[in-house]
Amino acid sequence: MPLQNRVTPFSTIEAVECRGLVMGNRGCLHDSNRVLRSQGWRTKSWITCSLSWKDRRRELMKPRSWTELFFLDEAVALAAGHRPCGYCRRDDYRKFLACWAAGTGWSQARPPRQPDVDARLHAERIDRQGRQRHHDARLDRLQDGCFVLLPNHPTQDDPTPWLVWGARLYPWSHAGYGPPVERPAGVTACAITPASTVAALAAGYSPVVHHSIAHPVGPPP
Repeated sequence: MPLQNRVTPFSTIEAVECRGLVMGNRGCLHDSNRVLRSQGWRTKSWITCSLSWKDRRRELMKPRSWTELFFLDEAVALAAGHRPCGYCRRDDYRKFLACWAAGTGWSQARPPRQPDVDARLHAERIDRQGRQRHHDARLDRLQDGCFVLLPNHPTQDDPTPWLVWGARLYPWSHAGYGPPVERPAGVTACAITPASTVAALAAGYSPVVHHSIAHPVGPPP
């Protein structure tokens, strides 16, 4: 039986066989039996890490250690509210902070630091009831790498998250992206990706995206 450690763009954590391209961390969420005690977090530093680094190997969900989470790709991780790790992805982390500062109009005398970004992201991704926050955005102005809900989807019980990529929108699944639809113009969509991360993408940060963008999985929508 697969472990419950695969994250959706909605930030929920599910049990599926496939693993994905990116690993992440929100602190220790599991018990000694490798069962999740929480769908939430133990730290405000939600990060994304490399699957491999310096040939180090980890025992998944080791007792009293952080819970290894997995995402289809970095675009999904960003939508869920994570950012690049400053340790195993140092160059991506620096690039993200620079784009985040430029995109958000950071005006303080010093560059933003990790706690600044984490505090802003936490406020944008979670409301007081622990639910994921969304925000409205013009669909034709969103940068590649953002996730959205289309106008006819947010009230459904099982909405589909769509990746914005070029002139198209790609439906997400744990297995990969499905056949796309054309990105409509003049439409306001419900953006899943946090607002300051959207700003970082607009300022030039480019996330790693799953290869199914080029070879979609599943039937046409």
